Amino acid sequence: MEEHFWTSGTDSARATTATNAVMVFPYPPGILQGDQIWTHLRQRTGWRSVSMAERRVTRCRDIAILTYRVSAEKPDVPIYKALCASTYLNDDDKWLRISHQQTAVT
Repeated sequence: MEEHFWTSGTDSARATTATNAVMVFPYPPGILQGDQIWTHLRQRTGWRSVSMAERRVTRCRDIAILTYRVSAEKPDVPIYKALCASTYLNDDDKWLRISHQQTAVT
């Protein structure tokens, strides 16, 4: 599910994200919420491939936190490396992302 967030485009990511989710990206753009997220992601999608390492899942009842190190690539852009965390809420048997954070690794 998290890999699709990176590679499947905005519509797929939106389908698995809560309406008022919060995402934190390296500045700029910084902290985004709700529709701000989709404006930003529409301009920044198209990752051809992602590699995730150091994957961890922490779960407490209806909340799961996924953490990982990502290396993502797309044409004509340097490989993007970051530490990431996504928090999901199980809402009526559907897991929805309620937050996502990326910290760029240089």
